[in-house]
Amino acid sequence: MKFYKILEMWYLNNKRDLPWRNSSNPYFIWLSEIILQQTRIQQGLDYYKVFIEHYPTVQDLANASEDEVLKDWQGLGYYSRARNLHFSAQYICNELNGVFPSTYKELLKLKGVGDYTASAIASICFNEKTAVVDGNVYRVLSRYFNINTPINSPKGIKYFKELAQELIKDANPKDYNQAIMDFGSMVCKPANPTCDTCVLADGCIAKAKNLINDLPVKEKKLKVKNKFFNFIVIDNGDFTVIEKRTGNGIWKNLYQFPLIETDKPVDDQALIEDPFFKNNYTKNPELTLYNPEPWVHKLTHQHLHTHFWILNTNSIDNFETTPWSNIDDFAVPKLIHNFLEEYNSK
Repeated sequence: MKFYKILEMWYLNNKRDLPWRNSSNPYFIWLSEIILQQTRIQQGLDYYKVFIEHYPTVQDLANASEDEVLKDWQGLGYYSRARNLHFSAQYICNELNGVFPSTYKELLKLKGVGDYTASAIASICFNEKTAVVDGNVYRVLSRYFNINTPINSPKGIKYFKELAQELIKDANPKDYNQAIMDFGSMVCKPANPTCDTCVLADGCIAKAKNLINDLPVKEKKLKVKNKFFNFIVIDNGDFTVIEKRTGNGIWKNLYQFPLIETDKPVDDQALIEDPFFKNNYTKNPELTLYNPEPWVHKLTHQHLHTHFWILNTNSIDNFETTPWSNIDDFAVPKLIHNFLEEYNSK
């Protein structure tokens, strides 16, 4: 039996019951695919339900403010996804008269939509024969066909896409694409795949050669940078100070406490001597370290070693203040959210 037929039959009997699979509405599929980028299904499911409730149509999402969208996204990470989602919703409504793109090529024009997401929407909603290639697909194909070309190399990306496109040409694209993704997630898992009961086992070259644990191959990642963040948390009992991040770095347009970034861990005296601190805060400040051990927040290419410093002062004329009672209204990074939960509970 052909590769695609085996997977389609497996899928009919084993597919997961997920809310977006009950619809061919491209808005729902798009929303689910963006949320599930870099996110486990179980975590993403709750966010999907919130977004569908708050923004049941692409018009509702377009009409929301970016702050509202970021607040609902809070804790999911990779916030550029939320900003792109909002931007693209406005593009669909303002430039496309609210009509969702219906082809792979048109879908690629949406900000934040790449080959994988465009392929998923085009195949699931419009039955276009465009193969999805994500981590699950890389794993299934590399093991079944014993391919050791690195999946994150230009050569590997091109080769696997061409192979995936060849395999889908006679398949039902909607079922086949979802089948191979589910199969990679549920059977051909990164660790402890269920090879003994795998429906593809008879043709799997990696299984025959005992190479399952060696595939897929990845090139070494970029070196992770260490950064040292010092958040200055002003607390005079009633008010604090938070600010919106700007620029194109991490957490764009999210809110945070005033930040002093250093090239190594520092003590309170070093912070007080910092030009930013001298220019904005009182003399003889009462500065207390909240967390003696840094909180390490790990991002893809950087680790943030973070300290929160509590500053008790009434001299905050240089800043726009925010009542502590309103702090939960702002979209903040997960790191700040975790601090606020712990700090406000004491």
